[in-house]
Amino acid sequence: MTTFALDTNIVSYLLKNDKKVTNKQKTELKAGNTVVIPPIVYYEIRRGLISSSATTKSASFSKLFKTCGIKKIDLDTLETAANLYAKLKAIGLLIEDSDLLIAAHCIRHGFTLVTNNTDHFKNIDNLNLADWTI
Repeated sequence: MTTFALDTNIVSYLLKNDKKVTNKQKTELKAGNTVVIPPIVYYEIRRGLISSSATTKSASFSKLFKTCGIKKIDLDTLETAANLYAKLKAIGLLIEDSDLLIAAHCIRHGFTLVTNNTDHFKNIDNLNLADWTI
């Protein structure tokens, strides 16, 4: 079985009721796979919803979160992120810290990151990627 971790852009698709992404999530859940929301993604979504007073989408996100759950960031995840940063910096391909933390969280727990921005993460070794928008 696979555990899929949703990137911020995929959660946004779900909150907009995108049929392709919503159907893919349902298909994966019916197949016995698990879907989670990384803690950094939770933060990115909640800050946007709170700052824009999006009460309807906040309710939808709360419902989604209850079905997905969250796994806490631990020290090994932070160490993994720090090592990813150093490696990407050495080759001149840095990405944002939030994305490094999301990637490290997925690597640490063996999750497949679901994103529509696979090119952004392609230089990170040992990170499994999926795009539910194609």
